[in-house]
Amino acid sequence: MSRIYVGIGVIVLAGLVASPLIVKAVRGTGGDAFADCRGAAVAGGQIGGPFSLVDTTGAAVTDAQVLSKPALVYFGYGSCPDVCPLDNARNDEAAGLLAKQKLDVTAVFISVDPARDTPPVLADYASNFTHLTALTGTEAQIAAAAKAYKVYYQLPEKRDAGYTVDHTTMTYLMLPKTGFADFFQRDATAQEIADRTACFLKAS
Repeated sequence: MSRIYVGIGVIVLAGLVASPLIVKAVRGTGGDAFADCRGAAVAGGQIGGPFSLVDTTGAAVTDAQVLSKPALVYFGYGSCPDVCPLDNARNDEAAGLLAKQKLDVTAVFISVDPARDTPPVLADYASNFTHLTALTGTEAQIAAAAKAYKVYYQLPEKRDAGYTVDHTTMTYLMLPKTGFADFFQRDATAQEIADRTACFLKAS
């Protein structure tokens, strides 16, 4: 796990561009069964949708398979030196905290860098975590999934061996019956994510 935390002292993603999502706080909204659990809502359209990707064995998987149970969905890339490993570790920890409550939640990591994040590479990456499902795919498959989740990412035109990728860093809570439920910003802790997720699961 030590190599995953290289650069942990400096959390900087070069050129990170803010997500175009419009965010508004909503608490105690009438008719919302999850009002007491929700931290925020995203205006401007539905989050999530059908996708077809590839798992760490090279097998094709769909959203119906991956999201058959509650999931914390995060887009990033395996070579990310700081932000992605920290966020994935936090999401994995949150899933572990939920498991202690006998709540089965998976942390899903969707790569936006298919050239480097092949199934074997992501299999090695995922082996550093306990509850992480890592996915890749073709450039077209990843672009479609990112579009469905309104995720921004930008691969550089010129790519040397250590290129970085600008991308959105939100984590999305997806529920099997209701789809998108909420999202978590980077400053959310594992405990906060676990607590809010547990609230959703107990209210559903």
